[in-house]
Amino acid sequence: MPNYEYECQSCGYKFEKFQYMNDAPIKECPKCHANKAKRLISAGSGIIFKGSGFYATDYRKDKGGKSKSRPATCPAAKKNHPGCSGCPAH
Repeated sequence: MPNYEYECQSCGYKFEKFQYMNDAPIKECPKCHANKAKRLISAGSGIIFKGSGFYATDYRKDKGGKSKSRPATCPAAKKNHPGCSGCPAH
């Protein structure tokens, strides 16, 4: 459930409301009780990265100059490759 930002067009009061996405926008201002509250367009929340694979050290090249990522010619990179259980090197 996202947090929505609202501003009253009557008194200028800004507030946030935690709502379901399919809930109707709020019309009544909690401060002056006028029916002129309007939902604002906001930047939203930031992206949260969890797990491995998001650090510069995860993609660094080893001492031989080769990247640690899977090469494009690897059979495991192809979808529906029959009998493929992944590269033995990975």
